[in-house]
Amino acid sequence: QVQLVESGGGLVQAGGSLRLSCAASGRIFSINAMGWYRQAPGKQRELVASITSGGSTNYTDSVKGRFTISRDNAKNTVYLQMNSLKPEDTAVYYCNARLTTLTNWTPYDYWGRGTQVTVSS
Repeated sequence: QVQLVESGGGLVQAGGSLRLSCAASGRIFSINAMGWYRQAPGKQRELVASITSGGSTNYTDSVKGRFTISRDNAKNTVYLQMNSLKPEDTAVYYCNARLTTLTNWTPYDYWGRGTQVTVSS
């Protein structure tokens, strides 16, 4: 019913930039919050940044000042601009959306399949 498709990952040198995109599609009624999580090998998945439908944002401390999350509500798309990348940012990045569908008005979390970001030193 609902799909989240990420794009924009890849390999970059330390200090470089990448922009991730995630488009939600399907029988969506409304999207509340959208966000990006990441999971490095051997570590738990952690929240990187989130944004509400009204545009309020939240960032984990380690990316503040380097990453910027934004969204296009008309396109059901969320972006993550990542600047000044560090090797410790290497992880699989997952898109998340808390949304309601045309057939279920209870908010539910949907996830993308993930996109690999690798930062070389």
